[in-house]
This record gives sequence, structure tokens and C-alpha cells, in this order.
Amino acid sequence: MRTHLLRWSLTAGIAMATLMTVPAHAAAPDAEAQEISRYVLTEAGLARYTAATQKLGSLAASLTSRCDDGTPASLNQFVAKADAAPGVKSTIQSAGMTTREYIVFGMSLLQVGIVAWGLDQPGGKLPPGVSMDNVKFYRAHKAAIDKLGAGKQDACDDRDDDR
Repeated sequence: MRTHLLRWSLTAGIAMATLMTVPAHAAAPDAEAQEISRYVLTEAGLARYTAATQKLGSLAASLTSRCDDGTPASLNQFVAKADAAPGVKSTIQSAGMTTREYIVFGMSLLQVGIVAWGLDQPGGKLPPGVSMDNVKFYRAHKAAIDKLGAGKQDACDDRDDDR
């Protein structure tokens, strides 16, 4: 389940990063993309996120993997989908976060990770709306962030490889 949530985070993070280019008349996705971009990464937040991720990992053994590929269309749907999985909401809350904060934190990490990589490329520039402080935070904590997903594999991912 933990890997499944991380996969959801990756998919939704990419979707949200894409939505940052949506025209202003598409207010809901734009507001969600801005929420992710404006989220301030902190030591305390990373500690809670890490605790929640570790707890979700221990919960995974007790959950049945549901290899559904449905990607939520909005942040609210993403939160509802995560909360509908048995034990996920209470597990995240036990680490001191709401499900929404957990997902937004993860998406923000993904976003600034992509931006940090881009900045390291020749001609890389900080995109509008992305905090350089978040990029610095990501770089300073990259090893700890990388450990969150290291060595984890999802049966759903194996299924995808067999196609």
C-alpha cells in the first residue's frame, strides 16, 4: 500500500505539474497546482511525512493490493481515494498529518525534485511559482527523501512490466 500511495503521488504529482500550465479559466486545477507550489517544506513536515510513510509501509502487509490504475482528476479525489483505503487515514493522522497534507507534501517533494534536477541541467532556470527555498530544502534532505522509496516494489508495478 505504501508503494501504491507513492505511485499515486508520482502520478498525481506529474498530473499536477502538468496542470500548472492550464489556462486561468480552469480554476480548480490551477488552485490545486498553486497549493502544491506554495507548500513550504520544513524539517517538522519531513519528520511527519517520513513517520507516516513508514507507518503506511507497515500497514501494507495487512492490505490487499488493488492494482487499479484510475488516476484521480483532482487533489480532493486523490485524498478521498487514499482515505477510502482501510487504515490509511488513521495511519497518516497518527503521524500528525492530514491525508491532504501528506499528499500535498509528497507532491511538493516530487515537484521540487524535478525542478532541482532541471536546475542542474545546462540552462536550467527556476520556474515561476516554485520556491527556491523548497529546492534548497530538497537538496539538503535528498538522501533522507530518497530512502523513503528505496528498495520498495509494488506487485502492481510487476504486473505492468509483464504486458
